[in-house]
Amino acid sequence: MIQFLFIPAFFGLSTEVYIIYFLIGLTTFFLWRHLFRRYIRNEGIRKIATWAATLFGIPFIYAGLIAALLFGITYEHSLDFNQLKWMKDREKRYQMANDLIESKILIGKDTSQVKQILGIANSVNTDGEWVYTMGMGGGGLGFMFHNLIIKFDNHKVLAVEHAKIPD
Repeated sequence: MIQFLFIPAFFGLSTEVYIIYFLIGLTTFFLWRHLFRRYIRNEGIRKIATWAATLFGIPFIYAGLIAALLFGITYEHSLDFNQLKWMKDREKRYQMANDLIESKILIGKDTSQVKQILGIANSVNTDGEWVYTMGMGGGGLGFMFHNLIIKFDNHKVLAVEHAKIPD
């Protein structure tokens, strides 16, 4: 196999991590230096404080940026349940699943009431569970197929689940 880009690693971290560390350090150094000029009059203490704040702050800022990136990638937009949107846009139904489950709109309803609210199920499992397909999306770097599973007991809704199937 041909490797197009070789990125060496030093002390277990690849080169781009050090580049990101350098850029974070450069910007925070000037930020701390500007801030400490206002509050610390002694130049020696100000230099030590600037370097210490920069060196100790870099890993925390880097971890925060990674956490924000992961949150942004895995964030799923959530909407309140709206029957018209549910019927009209089948590919975005998964955005209403959390509201449907948390509000317990369906709990205790019989099969005809569920059909009236959600329409006809896409399939029925061997256990008598109704499955509604809710589209795909919201899987971070990949995709997730979303299903709403409704469990019945004596023809009344006992539980509602949001099943996510990774692609």
